[in-house]
Amino acid sequence: MYLALMVALLGTYGAAQEQSGAPKVAATTASSDEKLLTIQEAEAIGVRNNPQITVGKLRALQAREFVREARSALMPDVNLSVTGVDSNPGSRLAAGSLTNPILFPRAAAGATVNQLITDFGRTTNLVSSSQFHAKAEDQNAIATQQDIILAVDEAFYNTLETHALLQVAEDTIKTRQTLVDQVQALTDAKLRSDLDLSFSKVDLARAKLLLLESNNNYEASLSTLSAILGYPDRQNFKPVEPEQQVSAPPLLDATQLIQKAVQLRPEIQAMQNEVIAAEKFGRSEHDLWWPTVNATGVVGQAPVRDDHIPSWYGAVGVNINIPVFNGFLFNARAKSADLETEMKRKKLQDLEDNLARDVRNTWLDTQKAYARLTVTQQLLEQANLALELAQARYRLGLSSIVEFSQAELQKTDADLQDTDARYQYRLTQILLAYQMGERR
Repeated sequence: MYLALMVALLGTYGAAQEQSGAPKVAATTASSDEKLLTIQEAEAIGVRNNPQITVGKLRALQAREFVREARSALMPDVNLSVTGVDSNPGSRLAAGSLTNPILFPRAAAGATVNQLITDFGRTTNLVSSSQFHAKAEDQNAIATQQDIILAVDEAFYNTLETHALLQVAEDTIKTRQTLVDQVQALTDAKLRSDLDLSFSKVDLARAKLLLLESNNNYEASLSTLSAILGYPDRQNFKPVEPEQQVSAPPLLDATQLIQKAVQLRPEIQAMQNEVIAAEKFGRSEHDLWWPTVNATGVVGQAPVRDDHIPSWYGAVGVNINIPVFNGFLFNARAKSADLETEMKRKKLQDLEDNLARDVRNTWLDTQKAYARLTVTQQLLEQANLALELAQARYRLGLSSIVEFSQAELQKTDADLQDTDARYQYRLTQILLAYQMGERR
């Protein structure tokens, strides 16, 4: 009767454990107060709500206006003028000027047109510099969007993982509570000692601590996800597990991935454009020493005038301005531009070096995370087998509660390790795609 009672009670425990099975991490339904959230929806919300995205777009628009501002120097400058003068007829200016023009009472209106003929490439280089700076801002806006999407993806998968770990803790609570109830019944029947009951309650207490920690981590991950999506308060989201199969890492080696990343990363492209913009600006600063040739034309009419003044007037002229000396101002500006260009070249080099390091490290992390998947799956299978054997031995009275308890702990740890491995591999895949500039 002793053996039959133990087998019956522990058989109930085994059935409860089989019903709980592996942790379920892909929930497709939500309670009435939960909002289902796919990763595509999360990315769209993050891009729409995050103010950094708007700032990046505004900076790109502002840079395009700087191009128009620089190009305006190549366009004609047209002004309309209306002048009225009342003076002592025929009087002259006696002070305040090297010339002494005659002043006549008059009322006139006319137009003045100024056109730059050539400054030997200075304005053209300024326009080109502004264009490359605008291209850099476009790439910076793309980089900002990629940063936000990466943060959203990391928060989304972190929420999925903490929810899966929470389910592991809940399943552990259920199975260990069942064991405590069974051992309590055996202890009351004087078929098991109080030591067995104490061990089972200790394991249950550990499971409750795991549940508390898992629940806290899940709540914190939900708060982080809500904040990244632009919500001031924690939202009751229920992330939906993406329907995608685990794929192997890319077959390319790290060197090939680095070359691809240098070509695609928007930060690299932005800094390359900044270097070219600085070079163009430096050339324009050196061109300050070249002459500037401008043409000017005026035309107008004076309906109210002195008899000595014709009713219509007009003139055209060309002015050549040749810089000679200005206290070494142009030399300092040219030298400053050259130093700025060299500084940006070094920044580009540093950015490429850091990118190569990040891509190589992320590639190694992806390889390790993929290999870890196999190891944790084997660990889980062996832990399940060990628990089944320990359970059978405990049923038959061939082992103590210590062996059974140890097998339970190993099974819980294997569940946690396997869940963490699956989500960490997905995160390394996302990070590798980000490092290579593929998440546009």
